[in-house]
Amino acid sequence: MSLSFKNRIALHYMTATAIIMAVAFTVVYFVVQGTVYQNLDRDLSFEAEKHTGEIKIVGDSIKIRNKKEWEEREHREIQVNPVFIQILNKDGIFMDKSPNLKEEALRFNPQQTYGGHFNETLNNRAIRQVQLPIEENGKIKGFILAAMSLESSKMVLLNLRSVLILAYLVLLAGLYFISRYIAGRGIIPIQVITETTKRITQNNLNERVTLPQNKDELYDLSFSINNLLQRIENAMERERQFTSDASHELRTPLATLKGTLEVLVRKPRQKSEYEDKIKFSLKEIDRMTNTIEQLLFLARLETSTKKTDEPLAPLSTIVDEILSRHKNRISDKKLTINFDKGDVLEDLVPQYHTLLILDNIIGNAIKYSKAGSTVSITNTLLDTKLVCKVRDEGIGIKKEDLDKLFNHFFRSDALNHKNIPGNGLGLSIAKKAADAIHAEIHAESELGVGTTFTIHFLSQS
Repeated sequence: MSLSFKNRIALHYMTATAIIMAVAFTVVYFVVQGTVYQNLDRDLSFEAEKHTGEIKIVGDSIKIRNKKEWEEREHREIQVNPVFIQILNKDGIFMDKSPNLKEEALRFNPQQTYGGHFNETLNNRAIRQVQLPIEENGKIKGFILAAMSLESSKMVLLNLRSVLILAYLVLLAGLYFISRYIAGRGIIPIQVITETTKRITQNNLNERVTLPQNKDELYDLSFSINNLLQRIENAMERERQFTSDASHELRTPLATLKGTLEVLVRKPRQKSEYEDKIKFSLKEIDRMTNTIEQLLFLARLETSTKKTDEPLAPLSTIVDEILSRHKNRISDKKLTINFDKGDVLEDLVPQYHTLLILDNIIGNAIKYSKAGSTVSITNTLLDTKLVCKVRDEGIGIKKEDLDKLFNHFFRSDALNHKNIPGNGLGLSIAKKAADAIHAEIHAESELGVGTTFTIHFLSQS
């Protein structure tokens, strides 16, 4: 049987409550039954004790005193719940009985404890009975049996049981509909979540689930769904950004390649012309390949986080490795490198991400420096952070362009230095790598004077 979530909640709630009600009603029934029997037994014991004083013992014979007076009293009085009395000798042989027993007799039960109350029948009608010993001088002379009708008490208990069963069924039915209504109200936030998620499509990822006021399980569910939607939206945005960047950056070199090849096939040319055009085309292909590799690398950086098992290395060692990589370019431009390792020789930083950051920043300092100028690199320790400062004496950056430095494909005043190769992705990669290890990059520059990049690393020592 397949039930809706609302009906399952109602059913579970009703089942739990039904069990509690069943226990409660059962306890009520048995408490009432015990009270009825207790009152009846108290009256029986009282009647038996009272009538014990109305008997006489003559030898082995036991008789009721003033039996005729007793009989007349029974005729005069209307007895709602008559008491039946019977006398037996010590051997259980009948001696005498109350007039209202007429031709009937109470049954002696030798198995019952003296003074104990038990149920019996008289003329096929239920009675409650007690039997007490009759003693004289410490010896048992016989027994007095007292009984009262149990019919009215049983009728009361039967009516009570019927009422409890009927009330139980009615309450269960009402409880089911009330539980269903309450469950329906309780799952309204879930229905809101469902409706919201149905409206969300690939082109509508910015909608979010409204968070409930109470910070309960539904709040956690809504919050988790919103986080999931945010991650999906970020992933889709990265995909759109990658597609846009790739199409933007590759459109020009592809058009150039196409134009060059179309020119080549229009008519026969000299070998030298073919070689020149082929070399030019190969350079464009290399530039496109480099751009694609950087775009893919940037996309991986945007989706990855810093791994806790990333190797660590001294900051100064990483800078030395980067300078060694660029030694030919440094030599070609006759640059002077001033590297002050400071007092952080043994301080460690994440090797992979730090290498990405500094390789792009130091590489740019070398690329944009004027021939014969100086590049200064200084490592210092500031509180718990390692600070690496890279300063060049290059072409500089306009003040209004400093906020755009880390945007994809942005190159400040690119038209005035076409001779310097680049695609504007290096600083974007450096920024993403810095974010991954919680490092900070700050740039200061003066056009025509030079640029200073300051990187703050968290020390891992």
